[in-house]
Amino acid sequence: MSVIMRIVFMGSDPIALPMLESLLHDFKSACTFVGVFTQPDRPSGRGQKTEPNAIKVWAIKNKLPVIQPEKFTDDDRLILISLKPDMTLVMAYGHILRDPVIAVPALGTFNLHTSLLPLLRGASPIQTAVALGEKITGVSLMRIVRELDAGPVADQEKVEIAELDTATDVELKLSKACVPLVTRNLEKILNKSLHFKDQDKEVVTFCRRLTKEDQNLDFNYPSSLLAARINGLNPWPSASIEIHGQKIKVGLADSLESENLSQYGVGTITGSDALGLLIQCKTGLLRLRQLQRPGGRMLSAKDFLRGFPIETGTLLSSSTMKDLVSKTAFR
Repeated sequence: MSVIMRIVFMGSDPIALPMLESLLHDFKSACTFVGVFTQPDRPSGRGQKTEPNAIKVWAIKNKLPVIQPEKFTDDDRLILISLKPDMTLVMAYGHILRDPVIAVPALGTFNLHTSLLPLLRGASPIQTAVALGEKITGVSLMRIVRELDAGPVADQEKVEIAELDTATDVELKLSKACVPLVTRNLEKILNKSLHFKDQDKEVVTFCRRLTKEDQNLDFNYPSSLLAARINGLNPWPSASIEIHGQKIKVGLADSLESENLSQYGVGTITGSDALGLLIQCKTGLLRLRQLQRPGGRMLSAKDFLRGFPIETGTLLSSSTMKDLVSKTAFR
């Protein structure tokens, strides 16, 4: 590319950092960042100290202008116009952009969404893909429209989900997958030769924002589904079980073939093996591989059980689990 593309980035999550680093350092002759919009500094951690997010830290380190609107206003649009961007690239920003903002850059406003659209539009695509037991997910490069995650898609980069991957593991894979996805489409964006395909409305699915209520587990489901859900909810909100009046977080799980239900009913702890605590489900055994007491650290099940023994035959209560995915948008 002989022309240097002026890019504004809008985002608030460190998932975008590998892609930003690649564009900044590996494509100096092709593009330049002229500004970064990100969320205002928020309280975080146990001390609730107000801290900048990782995107702001990156921008300051690289001497880029940082704009942090609490709500995107007409004044912020004027700031965007003053930066004269050729393209706006958005990922995990946290603000809904209005049409006048989307229309500012001459080459377009593009979004990186962490699912294989039209699957899993919404707030928790990474966690939900893992929690559903999917084997493949990915990142979609799309044109932003007013309707949430509904814009036409230009390209996608797929990643595999391994059996013991948590949402954190998959997020890291997707973070790296953004690099080839964006870099192979840069020249097409500049040349206005990027081709888009409308999403198939017949196969659209939606995911929702997760809450603490999603910690619940219902052992009247297959063990494979529960294992996937546990891993998908790691690190937040984390699935949990209640034993001896204490709420125990579960960090990692897998499933085994079913034992004889005539001996152990659904929700019963059937013992443990070298890798975890075993629970009888509707079908199969759920193996909890990592556990954490209130105020403690996440431990392997073997280490956890040394200090917190659990008797075989202990019956765990089941709690209602809310659906994570829908054919219609969540309200």
